[in-house]
Amino acid sequence: MKLTNEERRSMIDLANEARKHAYVPYSKYPVGAAIRTKSGRLFTGVNVENAAYPQTMCAERVAIFKAVSEGESEFDVIAVVTNNGGSPCGGCRQVMAEFGLDTIVLIADGNGELKKEMTVAEILPEAFTPKHLL
Repeated sequence: MKLTNEERRSMIDLANEARKHAYVPYSKYPVGAAIRTKSGRLFTGVNVENAAYPQTMCAERVAIFKAVSEGESEFDVIAVVTNNGGSPCGGCRQVMAEFGLDTIVLIADGNGELKKEMTVAEILPEAFTPKHLL
């Protein structure tokens, strides 16, 4: 799938706007994500920290889980915005792989500048997917 510059900008802006709602009292590292389903619906997510650190949830997974809870499980693009253009963690990469290796991943910084664009397959080579369970 090819994205237009307008689509990239829209997804990054949506993720950056969502980032304002991140709950990050410990790390002070807000992350916002925006995912678009193949049917065209948009969902956002933010990281939500917890005093019991392992219970923290990443923005990417929040956006994906919101979409899945609304009946959507096919995605074409996800945008992730952090202060410095940080990349999704391994757990988020694995969750993205569950729903499609061809999903485009946009990584941007807090100024909205696109830092990287790749597919889930590129960000998680040799991903473990449902086909491995057969």
